[in-house]
Amino acid sequence: MNKSRLEAFSDGVLAIIITIMVLELRVPEGSSWEALRDVAPTFLTYLLSFVYVGIYWNNHHHMLQLASKVDGRVLWANLHLLFWLSLLPFTTSWMDESGFDPVPTAVYGIDLLLAAVAYFLLQRALISQQGSDGPLASALGRDWKGKLSPILYLVGIAAAFWVPYVAVGVFVVAALIWLVPDRRVERFVAEHGTSGR
Repeated sequence: MNKSRLEAFSDGVLAIIITIMVLELRVPEGSSWEALRDVAPTFLTYLLSFVYVGIYWNNHHHMLQLASKVDGRVLWANLHLLFWLSLLPFTTSWMDESGFDPVPTAVYGIDLLLAAVAYFLLQRALISQQGSDGPLASALGRDWKGKLSPILYLVGIAAAFWVPYVAVGVFVVAALIWLVPDRRVERFVAEHGTSGR
């Protein structure tokens, strides 16, 4: 079946996730710089989660450039990814409102880990549909970022029970790794076209 409905639905869900997160931002109580400083942790947690949603949106878009069609397995794998991403407003808010207590910070990391696993499963579903010599598998290559991220999330989850701010630092590092532009798909499309054949 055509991939356009999956792309449109995914874009809509990700837009709603961002909207829900921004609604959690509260107006400062007062009009001074100190009042703004008081809401800085909430803004920074929102910024981190916004960046993660943006990373997934960007990579999802690039990945689907190399898909010509989708099947039921891909649709369910995509819904699985959207489920974990849809929990980001909740886990972000809980981590922030708790003052970065260990359990909410660990749960935030677990959400990031499960979203990464779901993204990997979506990749595998698309690769399975195309074959191991298909365009997506060829473009991804060894995918060191995809292999490193879950390790970082596990380190962050463990660190949450030791020093939660270290855990948040690890989550920031994982996001920064993905912020560096990943040109594998773009390079593949430029060389082979979207079909890869």
